[in-house]
Amino acid sequence: MKIVSLFAGAGGLDLGFSNAGFDVIWANEYDKDIWKTYEKNHPNTFLDKRSITRIPNEDVPECDGIIGGPPCQSWSEAGSMRGIEDNRGQLFFEFIRLLEAKQPYFFLAENVSGMLLLRHKEALENIKNHFRKAGIGYDLHFKLLNAKDFKVPQDRKRVFFIGFRSDLKIDFKFPKGFKELIPLTKAIGDLTENVLSAKNGKNANNGNCAVPNHEYMDGSFSSIFMSRNRVRSWDEVSFTIQAGARHAPLHPQAPKMKFIEQNKREFVKGKEQLYRRLSVRECARIQTFPDNFIFHYDNISAGYKMIGNAVPVRLAYYLAQEIKESLSERLIKTNEYEKELIYHGDTN
Repeated sequence: MKIVSLFAGAGGLDLGFSNAGFDVIWANEYDKDIWKTYEKNHPNTFLDKRSITRIPNEDVPECDGIIGGPPCQSWSEAGSMRGIEDNRGQLFFEFIRLLEAKQPYFFLAENVSGMLLLRHKEALENIKNHFRKAGIGYDLHFKLLNAKDFKVPQDRKRVFFIGFRSDLKIDFKFPKGFKELIPLTKAIGDLTENVLSAKNGKNANNGNCAVPNHEYMDGSFSSIFMSRNRVRSWDEVSFTIQAGARHAPLHPQAPKMKFIEQNKREFVKGKEQLYRRLSVRECARIQTFPDNFIFHYDNISAGYKMIGNAVPVRLAYYLAQEIKESLSERLIKTNEYEKELIYHGDTN
């Protein structure tokens, strides 16, 4: 099945769908810092580099599905929370514009959990209605998922909108997830050696790493960062991998930060040398990117940003598998029904 990817980023969602057997034929990404990474890792996908607002409907190929994660900063619980009133929130409607134009069998849109805040209730319902009414209409399925339930070694809550064209009458069920959690020791336990420091991100080692992208942002920590514990143990899953390099979780080799008072913690005395941010490659592992997926950047901040904004590959895969099974089953039944009508001479 042919897929179009919008707001593709580095392509975590795309890779998950490809691993599930979908063919991502066309993608759109406007951030030039991402282009090389996307093209090197998705050589069979055409990448359109224009702003989505400047792409006419006819320039997007016909497809069976549209996937993507419209920019989420304006919905963030830690940000301004302006939501749909922000220009980035408005990009949701570009997604819907192309959905109406192409009328694929299905779509998937991902966003941050902040959009579920009560202050965004009206905007959220507005978005849901636009999805349902796009073109001939879509049956919408909506759920908050935590990536850790899908063999991703990370606490990461995200909202997923999945819709199927109403004429298909598909009763989709989100995958249930797994009881077993993947701890950090299993995800990154073999990466304790050969890590390199990039002072303030300006001197990226990138191509000089023994393990590709195994370098970390070395620099000061803000008071906001020091306001709470940023260390998860080896036997736990990671905190959410964020897009900001300076907000990357700390490596589990360090003891958990010591509580001083409300909104203030500090590194354990005598153990300060153990506190470092996770490397770009460690973050990629936690986001379930394979090691042969190489991130290209001049400033290390761009590496963290690409990874932090991605949908974990493994979560994308399980969602794609469920979509594929639901869709394949329905299309097979539909085709058999159409063949039976033709066989009996009834095509009305």
